[in-house]
Amino acid sequence: MKPLRIRIVGGSLAGLFAGILLARDGHDVKVYERSSSGFAGRGAGLVPQQEVFHILREIGVEHLATFGVVSQDRIWFERSGAIARRAHMPQTQISWDLLYSTVAARLDPGAYVLGKPVVGVREEAGYSLLEFDDGSTESADLVVGADGIGSTARATMNPDTRNSYAGYVGWRGLIAEDRLPKAASVLAGDFAFYVAPGNHMLGYLVPGPNGEIGQGQRRYNWVWYRFVDQGDLPALFTGTSGKTFELSLPRGELSNERRELLRVDASRLLPPPFALAVEAEPTPSIQAIFDYEARHMVGSATALVGDAAFIARPHTAMGVSKAAGDVISLRNHLRQAEDLQSALKAYEGERIEVGRKIVELGRQLGATALSSLDRTPIVRPVGMAYLGPFRWK
Repeated sequence: MKPLRIRIVGGSLAGLFAGILLARDGHDVKVYERSSSGFAGRGAGLVPQQEVFHILREIGVEHLATFGVVSQDRIWFERSGAIARRAHMPQTQISWDLLYSTVAARLDPGAYVLGKPVVGVREEAGYSLLEFDDGSTESADLVVGADGIGSTARATMNPDTRNSYAGYVGWRGLIAEDRLPKAASVLAGDFAFYVAPGNHMLGYLVPGPNGEIGQGQRRYNWVWYRFVDQGDLPALFTGTSGKTFELSLPRGELSNERRELLRVDASRLLPPPFALAVEAEPTPSIQAIFDYEARHMVGSATALVGDAAFIARPHTAMGVSKAAGDVISLRNHLRQAEDLQSALKAYEGERIEVGRKIVELGRQLGATALSSLDRTPIVRPVGMAYLGPFRWK
């Protein structure tokens, strides 16, 4: 197949992976990202799997997949803070920030365009047309939709683009290791969980913002899953700026009053080490949990990769690996096929069932983790800030 003019919508890891590999195969590639600042500082850690090792090796940065924080055991707390169970399950958490910045640097100058939102993708006879928010357009032989959970590109070939809310959110914290109180030092070496009626909490160490792995230089990442009715999400996701966010509440948008209520709940409901970790986080964020399954991953001149096609819940820890697997498959079929249509058909045939299975795995893991939570709304005293309709047994 002759080299193609390929434009990629979305500049997180999925889009960067696609941009680098396809450019190395001789295609004319450009990546458009709506954010004007990129994704530096937005991530925590990730556990690399086979597809990530593969793609990093091809890019030439495979050392990143082994340069991380190792947790030796998985531990489960009792409410008192005592360790109820321990299992030896070593794994490495690498730095999302370092991975992103290193991979982004592998794109040719000018091929990664920030602050350029794509608001529509339309297929014409033999090509795709990108529509930008400034009214301009650009044509391409192939558009790769790597624009994640809020994908614009998925509408090109899917009549239903709506994410399906799973019924709960994850409160998230990411704090410098030296901010953890000594009384929470038990958290520092292992991958920790607390699972009880009304609670599902986990936490683990990840590298520092620039990949630091020395003791005291790392960060502690925690997630606390809690049920929230869908109708209450707009209130939950309205920040101190007055802006209401659609999918999450970013760091820095939670008011002091709401943060204090979160700390009170943590002290009342969580094992002391986890409660102290929540207390030490000055700017928690909140992420709504969604599912999405694309009916089609390809059109006549468009292909979806990563979360644009299938959103798997974070319990799977497979988001980046799934995206890497999609990109590798798309690149291979573009190499092997005689024409674009054959390549796209083969790509969808290989990856669509993989995506469906990962989404289903996420649902199963979510049901297992959260089956003991009570969805009965909590009634807060009049005048107290809104945290969400929670009732803890």
